[in-house]
Amino acid sequence: MNSPARTAEGSPLEGAVIAVAGAAGPAGRATVLRLAEAGATVIAADNDVAALASAVDTARYAHGGATVTGETVDLLDLEATRAWASRTEQEFGRIDGMVHLVGGWRGAKSFAEAPLTHWNTLHDLLIRTVQHTSLAFQEALQRSRNGRYVLISAAGVSKPTAGNAAYAASKAAAEAWTMALADAFRKEGGEDGPAAAAVVLVVKALVHDAMRAERPNAKFAGFTDVKDLAEAIVGVWDRPAEEVNGTRLWLTPQP
Repeated sequence: MNSPARTAEGSPLEGAVIAVAGAAGPAGRATVLRLAEAGATVIAADNDVAALASAVDTARYAHGGATVTGETVDLLDLEATRAWASRTEQEFGRIDGMVHLVGGWRGAKSFAEAPLTHWNTLHDLLIRTVQHTSLAFQEALQRSRNGRYVLISAAGVSKPTAGNAAYAASKAAAEAWTMALADAFRKEGGEDGPAAAAVVLVVKALVHDAMRAERPNAKFAGFTDVKDLAEAIVGVWDRPAEEVNGTRLWLTPQP
């Protein structure tokens, strides 16, 4: 069984190189901060240049000495995504993680009223970006010997609602693709077990401080705070690849 490599300080992420896709949103900012705190070198990507620069600067300021860089990458372009993975491995010598935080939501009042254009949008945001990042980073994660591919999914996949058909179906497809990556890691590992792991973290929805400030009386029942999500992401490296590969880890009660 492959166990996480730890430093004297006991952190499996000390010195690790982690790529974060969708790094400029609230979940991305919290994750970049937490990874930097854990000692990782973080390569953050997003298509919002200004928000990405802010996220990178905040993480650098909060954790003096942390290596945090930002790149604008078109994740809908497979070759551009492959080039990002290749540049990252060449520059830093390894890639130990790809955290996929590219999100998006479309919903409708009823099943019949849901426009199929919602599917087209979510297909690109929630499926195509997963396909491209997983294909681009798979081999580097295996070479790491402690690599992790982390996808954030939704509880609604297990119990889709009428107005969320496109969203739930898109998330389900992204999960299935990620589980196929987990099977590839398992097969590549052979008798020694997988050298890398693909993991799905399941939330009902995410909440952050700005949302609470806007709706001070809201309970956000079952929601996962982005800081808790970031903590759970870091925790994926605390367990051996064989133990977490191909698992769905619930951060909200199962429906």
